[in-house]
Amino acid sequence: MKKLLLSKNPSSIEGLDTRKAALQIIQAVGGGAFADAALESILNLYSFQAKDKALVTELSYGAIRQRYFLDCWIDYLGKIPAKKQPPMLRWILHLGLYQILKMKRIPPSAAINTTVELAKTFDLTKLAPVVNAILRSALRKKEKGFLLPELESPSLELARNESIPLWLADKLIVWRGVKDAKKIAQAFNSISPIDIRVNKLRAGMENVKESFDSSGIKNKLIPGCPHGLEIIAGVGEPKKWPGYKEGNWCVQDRSSQLIAPLLGPLPGEKILDACAAPGGKSTHIAELMNNEGKIWSVDRSSRRSEKILVNSERLGTECLQLLVADSNDLLSKYPDWKGFFDRILLDAPCSGLGTLARHPDARWRMNVDSINELIDLQSQLLNSLAPLLKNGGKLVYSTCTIHPDENTNQIKNFLQSNSKFLLEDEKQIWPGDDFNGDGFYFAVLKNIN
Repeated sequence: MKKLLLSKNPSSIEGLDTRKAALQIIQAVGGGAFADAALESILNLYSFQAKDKALVTELSYGAIRQRYFLDCWIDYLGKIPAKKQPPMLRWILHLGLYQILKMKRIPPSAAINTTVELAKTFDLTKLAPVVNAILRSALRKKEKGFLLPELESPSLELARNESIPLWLADKLIVWRGVKDAKKIAQAFNSISPIDIRVNKLRAGMENVKESFDSSGIKNKLIPGCPHGLEIIAGVGEPKKWPGYKEGNWCVQDRSSQLIAPLLGPLPGEKILDACAAPGGKSTHIAELMNNEGKIWSVDRSSRRSEKILVNSERLGTECLQLLVADSNDLLSKYPDWKGFFDRILLDAPCSGLGTLARHPDARWRMNVDSINELIDLQSQLLNSLAPLLKNGGKLVYSTCTIHPDENTNQIKNFLQSNSKFLLEDEKQIWPGDDFNGDGFYFAVLKNIN
């Protein structure tokens, strides 16, 4: 994370600290940091109340999501294109324009005044008049109902208006058509609820729901998720909610909650979770098999594997065995594991295109070349893990993406070269559908040899 250049005497103007924190997050992400890590790091520098933390999150995540859309406004209103602006000026303009163009609860005067003050605070005093002029011009345009000029193709329109990369806009239209592509892209820009999974080893759904109700935390059951509750985003920090320390529940998106039950895990079985970090699905499997049996939770990252251990200890899932290893190498390292496992979960490394609502910076990180690399890795993992499954055993392949080449086409290619496997079920969940979860895919494969 780059060092920030702050003036010695920042203004005490009301609301400036929340904008300053948001700008620091935007700047950090612009320099390569991940949004969730930057958010946590920057918030630790301030003593914000819960409502201010929520505002910082909305300001920063919103401006990051809308980067391309806001750049287009800068290109239209300014004399210098957005990408040729000094980076800090560009991020300051993004923050101000996001408040004016996309937020209803921020008075325009507050948005403009705090943004101009930020320019002075971050050693851009000479450019403060430029900031003021662009923001006031944007406000006038908005008040007159102005929209940016129409573009020549549906892909260009979708990319600009919903602030996604052009390559992704092209793909969405090919996969789903213009109407559904727009619906999916709009879901990318929505604020997702917080879904939790009740840990049936520690608590019942009624007790957990009652504890949230009595604490004034609005919640509701998630249809199709027998252990799931939806919490409205922005109502505080989950770690401070009732039952967290006791391990009564964990945060897990509703789509992700569908995966572990597909294995049909039974008490006493031997199960492999091949790409397990941070452990949400491993602990879910343990809960479903009543902590009876053995689950090998494998991940090649020792840092990420620590999260599996922390989550498992809090939730009390004692049947997990942690293994730091590359799942492609398991058979060569453990030859006795050939035909050893009753069930295998491969929640494969993927592009994450189904989770863009939760990860505002992900859309700007992913590209076609990196997706092709992931497709190769997914294929390697499928073929490496297949020999570890017992005859009659079940393998579940899942991703949090919507790219057919990582999903349906990946499984189709695997089945063509592995005749002893039968496809029992598969499903693609799209962002913006009635289920209201992340975009997810799963395939249930059975070893019929």
